[in-house]
Amino acid sequence: MDRSLPLFLIGILFGGGIGFAVAASMGVTFDGHDHGNPAHHGGMSGMAAQDHARMHETPVAIPAAEAPGLEIALHPDPVSGYNLQVLTEGFRFSPRNAGAENLPGEGHAHVYVNGTKVGRLYGEWMHLADLPEGAVEVEVTLNANDHRPLAVDGRPIAARETLEVPAR
Repeated sequence: MDRSLPLFLIGILFGGGIGFAVAASMGVTFDGHDHGNPAHHGGMSGMAAQDHARMHETPVAIPAAEAPGLEIALHPDPVSGYNLQVLTEGFRFSPRNAGAENLPGEGHAHVYVNGTKVGRLYGEWMHLADLPEGAVEVEVTLNANDHRPLAVDGRPIAARETLEVPAR
């Protein structure tokens, strides 16, 4: 009996599974869109790009009495760079719900270095390696599950700290 067809099908099955596992571990999504990668926003044009930009810019209004607290601290890492600590009150990081329906008091943070987004944060700590020399501003915003910033009176809930990074 010729076993080439069953072996071929087994190879396709295992190869596809391994490929899927590798892609998933590298952050590839089924829709092909990574909100943390600015390059993924460049493929849109016209109204689609404008609608997408508006979605990320239109804040989720939070009454001042219900606004979560946010503080950040930067600690020199003993090996390299800095460790960013994000302290929240009345806010729960929810990585499983990123991109899902907004729920009060949960979401994630966006981290910016000198105004450039460097990633999303789903917990209290993030390592910042290779910061540029000189004055560096680190900003963290709290964001809803759909990535829109949380805001009070139209101002995003954000914390900033400027540090002086020494020459290497």
